[in-house]
Amino acid sequence: MNMGRKLELINPANSEKFRELPYHTWEDAETLLIKARMAKREWKHSTLEQRIELVQGAMDYFQENIETISRDITLQMGKPIRQSRNEVKGMIHRAEVCCDLAEAALMDIVLPEAEGLQRFIKRVPLGVILNIAAWNYPLLIAVNVVVPAVLAGNAVAIKHSSLTPLCGKAFEDAFKFAGAPDGLVTSLIMDHQTTEQVIQSGLIHHLAFTGSVTGGRRVKASVGSQFIETGLELGGKDPAYIREDANLKTVIPGVMDGVFYNAGQSCCAVERIYVHESLFNEFVDGAMSFMNKLVIGDPMDKSTDMGPLAQNSGIDTVIAQLEDAEKKGAEITFHSGVMPKGKKFIQPAILTNVNHDMAVMMDETFGPIVGIMAVKSDDQAIKLMNDSPFGLTASVWTKDTEKAIEIGNQIETGTFFQNRCDVLDPALPWVGVKDSGKGCTLSALGLQQLTRPKSFNLKID
Repeated sequence: MNMGRKLELINPANSEKFRELPYHTWEDAETLLIKARMAKREWKHSTLEQRIELVQGAMDYFQENIETISRDITLQMGKPIRQSRNEVKGMIHRAEVCCDLAEAALMDIVLPEAEGLQRFIKRVPLGVILNIAAWNYPLLIAVNVVVPAVLAGNAVAIKHSSLTPLCGKAFEDAFKFAGAPDGLVTSLIMDHQTTEQVIQSGLIHHLAFTGSVTGGRRVKASVGSQFIETGLELGGKDPAYIREDANLKTVIPGVMDGVFYNAGQSCCAVERIYVHESLFNEFVDGAMSFMNKLVIGDPMDKSTDMGPLAQNSGIDTVIAQLEDAEKKGAEITFHSGVMPKGKKFIQPAILTNVNHDMAVMMDETFGPIVGIMAVKSDDQAIKLMNDSPFGLTASVWTKDTEKAIEIGNQIETGTFFQNRCDVLDPALPWVGVKDSGKGCTLSALGLQQLTRPKSFNLKID
């Protein structure tokens, strides 16, 4: 471990440093990756029952340490403590679903009998998986790769965001607690240069990255001509469409929670809303009422709904989008309550009289503001929803499921929702299209992506 350069952890609620962690050098990382490869050689011979038992033991660690881990999340990135506890619980549930899916997803594929031949396909582990995880849901994002990788027989090296390295360490500690082979799950604390060296080292066999589009392109460039698969979950500008038959009593809290939960710092947050013109005024009034009831303040207070943004660049983006929209004629209504002190707290806002010439309707925001537009028809809503470089999730709010499916078939997105949003079902694949990424995690398909097929073609004498 490099005892020279240190990573400083800053509490975004008060801008105070609360911990320092030493960076791994390239030599440190190389040693740990070699250890991970050795652990994988042992682990690939384990049974699925042993793998499930290990994952369950790791989840027991998270459950037993839920208060400490939740507090660490909140200190690192400002998420309200209630939401941090929910994240730990949600991560445990996600791991349980992956365990339930594993047997069917990873079983051998046996081909029909042929004269004198026995033929089947095994799913074998890839090797060492490098998981570059994001800060906004530091457990839920990492678990999407860590648990499926372990269940499939791989080793995992977690390079967590520089904002949330304690969460990578929590996974390492949890699997050690559960009795994992030394090096099976490893946390790496690295700067960009060392991370690129790791990617180009030949010591990893699959790369899973969650982050910005710019970061995804940089990762792809680092991979270069190497023959390793790369899964990318990148940006989003997820739309919600409220049809004329929608029940606003349930729609407004559902949609607006999708806007403001985690201060809008969600990969699949609702970032633009299209409302049938017959419901527009009523919806906007209800949305503003929802916003004004939000409690903004100390994220360690259990009554807080919204804490600070995690980083200054996020604040800069929100301010720039608000200024651009106002210049171009948008009407902005801010949260009416008193804002707490602290430079990373930002006032939530709802924008009307918006259009697609404004950055707030086209570029990822990742903050607690949203534009709302009136539309005359399904066709207009579909056109606007698809008018985006992103395609992670989209939602339609309607009583007509047949119509929802018809609309969903026309939307360019990885996940389509009816009457819900900003949620992830671990039994379904998590996948983006366009600039939202490539590959998938979770579901049986996500487990299979962390294996390769191996054919057995046996002539029986």
